Amino acid sequence: MQVTGIIAEYNPFHNGHLYQINKIRTQSDARIIAVMSGSFTQRGEATLLDKWQRAQLAVLCGCDLVLELPFVFACRSAQDFARGGVTLLSRLGIVDTLAFGAEHNDITALTELAAELDKPAVQARLHQAVGQGRSYAQAITDILGTDNDTTCILHQPNNILALEYLRSLQLLSSPLKPLLIARQGAGYHEPKLAGTLASATAIRRHLYNSSAVDELQPSLPPAVWEILRNITVTELPQMNRLLLPLKTKLLTSQIADLQACYGVNEGLENRICDCARQAADWTSLIKAVTTKRYPSSRIARTLMYLLLGLSSAEMAAFTSHGPLYARLLAASPRGKELLHSIKIHSSIPLLTKTSQYLTSQKRCQNPADLPPLAAMLRYDTLATDLRALTCPAGTARNDFQQSPLFLA
Repeated sequence: MQVTGIIAEYNPFHNGHLYQINKIRTQSDARIIAVMSGSFTQRGEATLLDKWQRAQLAVLCGCDLVLELPFVFACRSAQDFARGGVTLLSRLGIVDTLAFGAEHNDITALTELAAELDKPAVQARLHQAVGQGRSYAQAITDILGTDNDTTCILHQPNNILALEYLRSLQLLSSPLKPLLIARQGAGYHEPKLAGTLASATAIRRHLYNSSAVDELQPSLPPAVWEILRNITVTELPQMNRLLLPLKTKLLTSQIADLQACYGVNEGLENRICDCARQAADWTSLIKAVTTKRYPSSRIARTLMYLLLGLSSAEMAAFTSHGPLYARLLAASPRGKELLHSIKIHSSIPLLTKTSQYLTSQKRCQNPADLPPLAAMLRYDTLATDLRALTCPAGTARNDFQQSPLFLA
């Protein structure tokens, strides 16, 4: 039985992902396991719908199993996001293929670039360039973009993530075979709705800024449209609701605690504190703190780490461990058949109840006193509760009460 894995901020909100699933189906009758972000995206934004709603939609759109990528990998850089996802899929013991999208359709060219990127001399130059204030994507382009074709490849965001998937497969000696699916339709950051294959960015922007919801229907799978057509802007997550908790956290924290936070270095804590005093909203705070050295996505993630109290020491330990569990969010009947095989072959436990390893009482203990798995799971539950603060009161579910969804 063939099993294909997809790693993404798995977002079944547009036809691009449905296209990817259909392409996999045309090549085989593989079971599809999606590993997706839980409560916050890689860019540090609250997900539009909670993880159970998104997992349900993922199954309705063709996935068989939906697993959550732990927050400490999901809300990270492209490199850490990819490595966490590849590690989780590899540890399941039943996945043989990793499917991912990219703007470039030549897997050989991307594989060669990924190998080049891991050469010691290139890595040394890359660390130096990033240390001098260049963004990761720009540094890669400056170092590897020796001709126009390569530069063009490296300027595309999905190509960068594809390189990270391929690097992870190589570095981890993963048995997963890469399956490249060329991206169709609008570009990754295209802000305008463009036909049936609009970008997630365009759909998100339209939901927040336009009352003409009907314009979204051609860009959405039917199951997604049925949910989003009835949602109003007031029901969507509002990151501004986290500004006051963040200001309170900054006001009441010792400077040493802020400096210990993951992502904070070289006086960034002072810049964040200074800008937070003047910020009128979440977006303006991120914009004020952003520099060439610290891009907006990194700042947004760092604000999440500050709110959650996630330290550099903890993150280093999580990185060394890799994902320590596979948390089940939803399954189709075909996916349910995979659960027994995972339990037999997986080197990490399959979680169906948070209380198997963490209770709300234990979560209040000193994180240093928790086993590594429980400490990692703790941040998933905290991130879920933090996302709940961005939503209207009484609309959120929590990790200690919600069970996986088994769809007929």
